[in-house]
Amino acid sequence: MWIESITPDTALAPGVQVRSTLRAGGVSQPPYGATQGGAGGLNLASHCGDDPLSVQENRSRLRAVLPGDPHWMEQVHGTAVLEIDPVSVAACPHGVRADAAVTRERRTVLAVMTADCLPVVLADQSARAIGIAHAGWRGLAAGVLENTVSALLRHSGGQAADCVAWLGPAIGPRQFEVGADVWQAFTDREADLRAYFRPTGTEGKWWADLAGLARHRLRGLGLARVEGGQWCTVEDADRFYSYRRDRVTGRMATLVWID
Repeated sequence: MWIESITPDTALAPGVQVRSTLRAGGVSQPPYGATQGGAGGLNLASHCGDDPLSVQENRSRLRAVLPGDPHWMEQVHGTAVLEIDPVSVAACPHGVRADAAVTRERRTVLAVMTADCLPVVLADQSARAIGIAHAGWRGLAAGVLENTVSALLRHSGGQAADCVAWLGPAIGPRQFEVGADVWQAFTDREADLRAYFRPTGTEGKWWADLAGLARHRLRGLGLARVEGGQWCTVEDADRFYSYRRDRVTGRMATLVWID
């Protein structure tokens, strides 16, 4: 079975596979469908009001094209990282509360679900370890990427300069209107981050560049390469679920594993 997805233009590392699913290819009905008002949606989240049997079938279709069951996490917009090592890989619980994961185990599928937040995939360029993070603004401001890179390096034994990142689909800089809380969460600590905010014309409101903020953080950590991040979930209703646009909607998955 073939499931349409977005992948990096350039492989992150030998044998590292990355997929970011779209909203089509499943059985979910509106408002979780493949198009607004249509059926056939590939909603992969069980917490957003969709029929549980539809979600089960959608996950089954996804599982058929993967080397193993994805390690689904209960994402809470935090900074905790699930570390899957040789001892815990067989017994690692699914649904653990975390917003990131790392592993060096082959054919172990890491996953995050999003519908506007930024999925970030990380890899050591020698494929010694991989990671993934769910980076909404709260987690990004609080350090989820820094924690994920730190965990990745513990598993790879390498340096940040040995690592690369890929940013998946998320809300874009023309659509992410934020208030003073978001502005202050970033700029109070790092004035350079003001470059990723543009005034909307309404007092106390800015357009925020979520992918730009993530790139800045990752480059500041010394990663060799940061790619992707050009897709806007809000503006492309034909391909992406968007909570900001629709409120009641499904979730896509971004997945990474080492063959």
